Amino acid sequence: MSTASRVARRVEDIPFLDKRDASLLFVLPGLFVFSAFMLFPVVYLIGISFTDAAPANLFAGEGALSVLTFGEATFIGIKNYVDVLFGGTFRIVLFGQSIATLPINGQFWNSFGVTWLFVATSVALKIAFSLGLALVVTAERVRGKRIMRSLIILPMGLPSIFTITVWRGIFSSAEFGLANQLLTMFGLETVSWLSERWLAFAAYNVTEMWLAYPFMVIITVSALQDVPDELHEAAMVDGASYVSRFFHVTLPSIKRPVFFASILTAAASFQQFLIPFVFNEGGPARQNELIVVYGYREALSFSEYGRGAAISIIALLFIGAFMWLNVKRGRLADGVNDA
Repeated sequence: MSTASRVARRVEDIPFLDKRDASLLFVLPGLFVFSAFMLFPVVYLIGISFTDAAPANLFAGEGALSVLTFGEATFIGIKNYVDVLFGGTFRIVLFGQSIATLPINGQFWNSFGVTWLFVATSVALKIAFSLGLALVVTAERVRGKRIMRSLIILPMGLPSIFTITVWRGIFSSAEFGLANQLLTMFGLETVSWLSERWLAFAAYNVTEMWLAYPFMVIITVSALQDVPDELHEAAMVDGASYVSRFFHVTLPSIKRPVFFASILTAAASFQQFLIPFVFNEGGPARQNELIVVYGYREALSFSEYGRGAAISIIALLFIGAFMWLNVKRGRLADGVNDA
C-alpha cells in the first residue's frame, strides 16, 4: 500500500471528519499561512497602538527582528486612543460665529465626519449612476448593448493611480483642465476645483464614482436580468406605466443585490486614500482629510507610529460595526448556513 493511501485511510478514520470533508485537511496548511499573513499586521497594529512607537525607538533594538517586539518603544496604555479622540479642542462654528468649544480632537473628528459624508454621498452617486446605465444597457430598444457593456467595464482594467491622476488633470485649477474648459464653453467663469473645500469634495465623489461604477453596473445588470418577465407582463396587463413598473416591480426585485454591492463599495469608500492624497493631500488646509489620510499623516509625516496605529484601529472598529449592522439589517447572511 502506498504512503498516500495509508494517509488517506488514517484521515478517513478520524471520527469528527466526514469522508467528503477529509480533503479539507490538505487545504489547512495553505489556509494557515494565508491567515497568518492576514492577521499578523492587525495584531501588530493593535500592539503598537499601545506604545509610544516612533522611528527613534522602534528601530533602536538589537537585531534585525527587534522591530517585531516594538524595539525600545514604551508601553503607554490607552494614551494614544485618548489623545486621538479627546486631545485638543474642537470649535463648533455656525454662520461664521463660534457657538461652542468641545474638549475633543478637532482634526480627528473633522476627518471622521468628512469620511462618513464622503461614504454617503459617493455611494448615493454610484447607485444612481450605475442604475441608470444598467437600465440603458438592458433596455430592449437600445442597440449595441454588447459594445456598451464592454466599454462600461473598461475602467476596471486600468490601474487606480492612473485613473485618479487623469481625473486630477480634469479638475485642474488651470484653464486647460477639462472641467474648466467646459465651464468656459458655456460662458461661465473658471473655478479652483482643488483649492476650495466643497468643490474638491465634489471632485472626490465624481472620481470615486468612476472607479466603482463598473462593479456596480455588473451587479445591477445581473439583478435586472433575473427579474421574471411575468411580473412585468402582469403589471402591463394591469395598465402600469414604465415608471410604476420600475418602482413596484423592478426596484423591489433588485434591491437586495444592489444593497449588497452598496455595502462593499461603501467599505471601499471608507478606506479611500489615493483620491484625496493625489488630488490635494486632503486639502485645502486638511479640511477634506479622510480618516485614512489622517492616519497616514500622523504615522509617517509626523512619525507618530503608535498614534497612527490607534487611528487605524478606531477606523477598523467603526467600519467593522458598519458592515455588521448593514449585513444584519439587510439580512444578507440569511440562508448561508442552510445546507
